[in-house]
Amino acid sequence: MKQNIIFLTAVTVALFLATSCSLNKNPLDTYSDVTQGVSDDTTQSALKDKAAVLSQYQVLHDALRRGDDGDADHSKNGQEAWYLYTLLLAEVHSDNAYAGNPSQETTPFEVNSIEGSNVNLGRMWPFYMDKVAQANRLICNIDKVNDPTLTDAERARYKAEGLIFRAMVYFDMVRIWGNVPLITTEAVDITAENVEEVYPVYFPPQTTSLEVYKQIERDLLDALPDAPANNAGDKTIFSKSLARTLLAKVYAEKTLRDYNLSLQYCEEVEADGFNLVEDFNDLFGVQLTDPTAPPSETNPAIEIKMRNTVESIYEAQFTTGDGNWVAWVLSRKLDEWNFNFDFAKWICPSRDIIKAFTDAGDTKRYTESIVYYDVPWQIYYPKENYPHTYKCRSAFNSIIKYRFADVLLMKAEALIMLGRESEALPILNRIRQRAGLQDLPASALSGTETAIKTYLAERRLELAFEGSRWFDLVRLDKVEEVMNSINSRDAGRPALVYPYDEFSYILPIPQTVLDQNQNLVQNPGY
Repeated sequence: MKQNIIFLTAVTVALFLATSCSLNKNPLDTYSDVTQGVSDDTTQSALKDKAAVLSQYQVLHDALRRGDDGDADHSKNGQEAWYLYTLLLAEVHSDNAYAGNPSQETTPFEVNSIEGSNVNLGRMWPFYMDKVAQANRLICNIDKVNDPTLTDAERARYKAEGLIFRAMVYFDMVRIWGNVPLITTEAVDITAENVEEVYPVYFPPQTTSLEVYKQIERDLLDALPDAPANNAGDKTIFSKSLARTLLAKVYAEKTLRDYNLSLQYCEEVEADGFNLVEDFNDLFGVQLTDPTAPPSETNPAIEIKMRNTVESIYEAQFTTGDGNWVAWVLSRKLDEWNFNFDFAKWICPSRDIIKAFTDAGDTKRYTESIVYYDVPWQIYYPKENYPHTYKCRSAFNSIIKYRFADVLLMKAEALIMLGRESEALPILNRIRQRAGLQDLPASALSGTETAIKTYLAERRLELAFEGSRWFDLVRLDKVEEVMNSINSRDAGRPALVYPYDEFSYILPIPQTVLDQNQNLVQNPGY
């Protein structure tokens, strides 16, 4: 009966679309099971000319920048779905952080009780599927555009960037949910006459994670020849270097693992001209009204310290009037000292990671990652000295999704897993030297298990609160070992509701999505 109701709903929507679509408005820009592939002009390509191509190209570039504009459609909100919720998963669902503001939205990530009904999961899925649809609109239509002002070189470049963007979206999706619908084409326009025929296209089943990874690989390899090279002055483009970074990471994942290829692409990224910034503060610091004094209500941030650093591979940038609103959800907003600082902030640093920084003597990265304030709440710590994440500290701060330190560490991982630990040691020490730490002895990488433990510890401190920790534990099969002992190491963390097991490595499909699409199957264990 439920299937029939959904089918009838699709027919109704088709009839509505057939009678109400304007031929002169912009193309639909939001994915849903009934809008994917719909064009508002059935006689032409969805992209009519170069101007339409550039408009769709900009949609992709705005995906991570799109903020909280009051729109209830969370599929448009990149800062929320692609950044805030990824941090919630990667940091709170691991040993790096507590929920911060305990609620039905956040606590399940902290205590391993995530279900398909979780509202944050329900917001993430449509965001990602919307971005797939946006990428497909560009990829599938650009070769049909009949506009002499669109050169062959431009056509090839924009298509390549679309492929890289789609690969980036699917890489996140497959790591979060495993088997997901793989959509690489736009469906034909839905009408009352063809709705039964196209129903499976609008309500697609899942594809195996292996096939999704293979598509990511194809997209990136196809994009490499025509994608733009690394631009030292603009790290917001989907460049060859970003494609190589994604390939390096994809080949380290268990499903498509090939550490020789991962190593190859890490080295190619390095050859593209990236390096570590000398001062870790260059990545996350801000400019203050009075640079000689600490930040305060009377000494606010007036700008970010640096954009487009030599270390940044891909970042979303924000300026006055178009800010990174996530800053006030995570911590104090240094450009507006008291703005919304009356509620407990999300993603509160855990005692376990504070101890890790302290035990390592890692003062530089510690002070750039965690800050303490006197607050009006008391949940995990005394309110007089309450820790907050510090890497997103103002509305000016960029979201650096990929940076060179990550790639260097991935290179070290590949070398370790290939049995070349002695070659990985200088890389780890290079990262540590920037942090002001002593070099590791050769014994720290003696044997694969010891080397992995040392490597993960270094990666944890370098990339804290940047959305990596959970995925690192999953990739290296350390989830149960690390997380099932967390309460014995961290007295401030609420007790786990369920122990982590083999079903914990991917998350449940949102129940709202399952209700809409009967061709989807819930992941095992949920």
